[in-house]
Amino acid sequence: MRKEVIVTAKTIEEAIELGAKELNMKEEDITTEVLERPKKGFFGIGATGYKVKLLGKTAGSDTAVEFLEKIIGHMKINAVPKIIEETKEELKIDIIGENLGTLIGYHGEILDSLQYLTYLAVNKNGDSSEGDGDSGDGAEKSETVKISLDIENYRKKREETLKTLAKKMAERVLKYNRPVTLEPMNAYERRIIHSTIQDIEGVSTHSIGQENDRRIVISREGGATPRPGGFQSRRPRSPYMSDRNKTNNDRDRNFRR
Repeated sequence: MRKEVIVTAKTIEEAIELGAKELNMKEEDITTEVLERPKKGFFGIGATGYKVKLLGKTAGSDTAVEFLEKIIGHMKINAVPKIIEETKEELKIDIIGENLGTLIGYHGEILDSLQYLTYLAVNKNGDSSEGDGDSGDGAEKSETVKISLDIENYRKKREETLKTLAKKMAERVLKYNRPVTLEPMNAYERRIIHSTIQDIEGVSTHSIGQENDRRIVISREGGATPRPGGFQSRRPRSPYMSDRNKTNNDRDRNFRR
């Protein structure tokens, strides 16, 4: 959603001031481009001032809404994005509509992808890594806006489901004294599991695997970790079976005699 205007004035400063009023924006939120410089004319006839194009910086909320509207429109889904909260550091957006399971996907996979793509659209002139690592070149990083996208309160419901799962698996670990490996989860969901387990005495968590196959293992504190092929338990030998085998062996020896 671009906001721009072309203004002619005696000075560039005056052009910026006039343009800011017309755009209803602050001067620091406007970029300028001089299209034409003043001409004196002939005896003052035909004299012109500065011709300046003023471009208002697009708000992150405008960019996010416009981007999501295009995606939803292409998918032919009856829904609209709504800004729930906007700060300089974060945009919280909710998609309102009916039957939005397609936009959520299995365990929120589509929702996570939409959130990441919206992040790239809003921060296209800044850091697109959505991470907190070093850039490596010593250059000053552009300010980025975090995007939190939700649909039908899915994030909250999923969080409660994960907390319940973590507690249930912790009980199983304590009862059977065996680690439990959960299904692959993204970083956000793994943080919920780790945080929940921290409040349960006697169990701990760690992660295994790489990228999309990264999983959490819940185990007793100080307990063993699962082997790559999983746990293999050996059933203890029954004393009864040992006595019976001994009897059979004695019988075989007597028969050979």
